[in-house]
Amino acid sequence: MKFYGDPSSCANAVDLTVRHIHLDWNVSFEKKLIEGTAFLDLEVLNNTEHINLDSRDLEIVSASLGDASLKHNIENNGALGQKLVVNFGKTLEKGSKVKLAIEYTTGKNGASALQFIDRECTADKLKPYLYSQCQAIHARSIVPCMDTPSVKQTYSANVKVPKGLTCLMSGLADGSSTEEGDLALFKFHQPIEIPSYLLAIVVGALEKRDISERCAIWAEPSWVEKARWEFEDTEKMLQAAEELMGKYEWTRYDLVVLPPSFPFGGMENPCLTFVTPTIIAGDRSLCNVIAHEIAHSYTGNLVTNANWEHFWLNEGFTVFVERKILGRLYGEEARQFDCLCGWEDRMLPCIKETFSPVHEYTKLIPRLVGVDPDDAFSTIPYEKGSAFLLYLEQLVGSNQRFEEFLRAYILKYRRQSIITDDWISFLKEYFTDKKKELDEVNYDGWLRTPGVPPNKPTYDDHLVEECKNLAKKWGTAEVEELNGLKSEDLLKMTSDQQVKVLDCIETGYTLSHERVALMEQKYKFSSSGNSEIRFSFLLIALKAKWVPIIEKALEFVTEVGRLKFVKPIYRKLFDWAESKDKALGTFEKNKQFMHPITVIVVKSLLK
Repeated sequence: MKFYGDPSSCANAVDLTVRHIHLDWNVSFEKKLIEGTAFLDLEVLNNTEHINLDSRDLEIVSASLGDASLKHNIENNGALGQKLVVNFGKTLEKGSKVKLAIEYTTGKNGASALQFIDRECTADKLKPYLYSQCQAIHARSIVPCMDTPSVKQTYSANVKVPKGLTCLMSGLADGSSTEEGDLALFKFHQPIEIPSYLLAIVVGALEKRDISERCAIWAEPSWVEKARWEFEDTEKMLQAAEELMGKYEWTRYDLVVLPPSFPFGGMENPCLTFVTPTIIAGDRSLCNVIAHEIAHSYTGNLVTNANWEHFWLNEGFTVFVERKILGRLYGEEARQFDCLCGWEDRMLPCIKETFSPVHEYTKLIPRLVGVDPDDAFSTIPYEKGSAFLLYLEQLVGSNQRFEEFLRAYILKYRRQSIITDDWISFLKEYFTDKKKELDEVNYDGWLRTPGVPPNKPTYDDHLVEECKNLAKKWGTAEVEELNGLKSEDLLKMTSDQQVKVLDCIETGYTLSHERVALMEQKYKFSSSGNSEIRFSFLLIALKAKWVPIIEKALEFVTEVGRLKFVKPIYRKLFDWAESKDKALGTFEKNKQFMHPITVIVVKSLLK
């Protein structure tokens, strides 16, 4: 596999590559760390006397090749952690293969990839919990590795955890666990080569429910039945993905529902997707998150961006495929609606408000030299990338042909890491009959220029217009007319349309207290089981400074830990004199139960 270079990694991947990693791990909840040994199977690509590995706060005990102990040193690498240099003491010749063993512990002050959660912060408050989040460059905090998506390797693991807990990883389980005294041993292997950021582990009091022969749900006991019902259509989504993108290669597609404090929506770890409990709405209305993570099984996990400057190859493609899956399940109208909402509600505000139209991070291919990729994270690679693919699909003039191209693209580059130029070359090679049209595409404007894209795809906007019209009524009509509205006019809409109505109200109008009270009376949004609807209404009511909403908002940020919700709600509560003291009190009381990342983010709002 070609190495394109990666500004986020110090690995000398032009000299060596990692073919396989075996992990012998012991998970200590008492010390809140992992200790053990990583065995790296290396292939020498060019004569070399050393290897550079990415590291972050690891405490290296020893390094060895067979019986030979090796010298190593650690160098500061700024925002990217540390460089671990292991000297072989001799020249390893091109073509040779060796096994490097590194004994280590994760940082005593914490590993950026690991979140040890006290039992009080879990759903059932029965047992402590551990989960990892290695994307983008946090795998280096739990294993010394070539922490670049350009390098893919298989892995295996033997993991010891306290007896009574279940361990899961982003691989296939090798039989059931065995007990060794107070510990339980779990074994895993991942036979498909993956980049380091897809290494994942979960340890907790977990129960399993099967959905199909290859799909299951894992969750804490109080969540597992609700989750099984909520995600019952996972197998249907997987089959729709296979019709669209080809055979699913990862054998199993399991889901694990993480504790309420989990600050993210989902993570596409192979064989084991991580999801937030906030998508368990009770009516399967938020399962588009699952379609997104299933799409990642192809775009991202099989065909991977070679470095984080080309992140749009992972996320733009995945959003595009996710919406294709939803279109097959729920109709083209639903797909078009979501595409247009992506352009209007997620991409444009990010360009114009979160950043600015000239900001580097609004490019599809931003420069990330010396930058932690997490700092550049936004909706741009997702929505601008997806819009570019929709524009090209319309340029080609056939949805079916573009879907055939996607399948061919996956087949050509499966199990590889690529950059945007590889994709462009294949695009032009595939559509030889569209040479004139594709040669005229403003690739530089789409990919390397900040701001709004040079072209806007054509969208079917009639569902969006229905939402805008209803939002306008709530913003401008007489209260008497609003009193006469039937609640079913809105409730018959899909949950995504309801969110769109609420978002249009929040961005376009400041409602009177009377209107907010009437809206709550008609629709009872503040107690909705759909977290997206509940969140959007809370923003409207807080913007209106409607006092009865304060307690409802505080309940919400106490129940959920997802940053997407917690940060905007706390910001509005802190900015309003009437609610600031109560919000501060709630935060201080509950921060011990919150995720450390969430605590840092909320504290930053007070500066």
